[in-house]
Amino acid sequence: MRKLILVLSVVMAAGVITGPVSLQEPPPPPRLRDLAPTVPIAYDIAAGWPQAFADDGYAWGGNSGVAIDNDDRIIVLQRGETRLPDPLPSGFQGWAGSIDINTLRQTEYKVIQNVIYVVNGEGEVLEVWDQWDHLFQGGDGPGPHRVRISPYDPERRVWVVDETQHQFFVFSNDGSELLHTFGEKGVPGNDEAHLDGPQDVAFTTDGRVMVADGFNNGRVMILDGDLNYITEFGGEKGSGRGRFDVVHSIAIGPDGRIFVADRNNRRVQVFNESTRSTWYHPNISPIGTWSGFDLPLDILVNQYDVWVTDVGQDGASIMKFDLNGNIQTIQQLPREGAGRYTEMHSFAVDSNGVLYGADNQQGRIQKLVPKSDADPTLLVKSAWVDESAVP
Repeated sequence: MRKLILVLSVVMAAGVITGPVSLQEPPPPPRLRDLAPTVPIAYDIAAGWPQAFADDGYAWGGNSGVAIDNDDRIIVLQRGETRLPDPLPSGFQGWAGSIDINTLRQTEYKVIQNVIYVVNGEGEVLEVWDQWDHLFQGGDGPGPHRVRISPYDPERRVWVVDETQHQFFVFSNDGSELLHTFGEKGVPGNDEAHLDGPQDVAFTTDGRVMVADGFNNGRVMILDGDLNYITEFGGEKGSGRGRFDVVHSIAIGPDGRIFVADRNNRRVQVFNESTRSTWYHPNISPIGTWSGFDLPLDILVNQYDVWVTDVGQDGASIMKFDLNGNIQTIQQLPREGAGRYTEMHSFAVDSNGVLYGADNQQGRIQKLVPKSDADPTLLVKSAWVDESAVP
């Protein structure tokens, strides 16, 4: 009996010291950069695009969003402009990052003006919606985060998501009218009428709107076409299956699958509305988790592939996956030179395969044209659209 007690004491002591195996933290998932080949980008970066239009003493601010109305009308969202230092340091090449100003971090240079502007494919400025700058002024935060257009909207209305003021806005296509406002300016919340750091919107074929809410809330809110609340999924912030920690981007793909960039959990999660998971939500089910990102920023889904922009210790990249989450390739964006990127915060592709990538830290947007000899498997295709639902 005395021997048995001694053996049990040793076993229990070992358990206290080492902890039971079942309670140990699981190992982190492998980095995606270790699972697929990394190659240079398959694009040439257009020099001097777009044309600068800021007044003397200013340059673009953090360019956080881009939406393509058509191949010759590109709508760009920036978080205000950058007030340049005086005297201007040598080496200035037209954008803030060329003189080592990080437009995301160094907010003392930020001025909320010329937030929304429109250019054509040649980079010529067509419109500046400065009449709406007042909507984004007065907040203490990063500023507006995304601009989107629903492919199923015959009016081609323009949606702008403002992270700082906890709102999103719907404008007429030409910017002349503010049609809808959702959320209360400067008032965060998690009820059916308030947001807290919203990041993005996506559109279903039947007219519903999915709102990535967001930086502080950990949910996706679903609204009808009149912006009435229907439901939500995600719940409180967390790292478990179906939970989020910064819902940074959202996209809808074939078969109605919902792709969410769960940024601070360093993963993309996939959902659908056909599988039943009563433990999670009556109508929404988590069906996939793609781990191993550094910080996933934006998602573009097309017929057969999913493209995700990521940023980490190795710089900014564009990652390609199949629809099941198997990584195919990683294109490394340049870190040096005139075409360099710190991050590709938002990106969009026109019908000719030209890619537009907004950099929130260098403070500009760039035009990436496919190289004449590019491997076609490396070229990002336009976002998936259910053509049967297009008016």
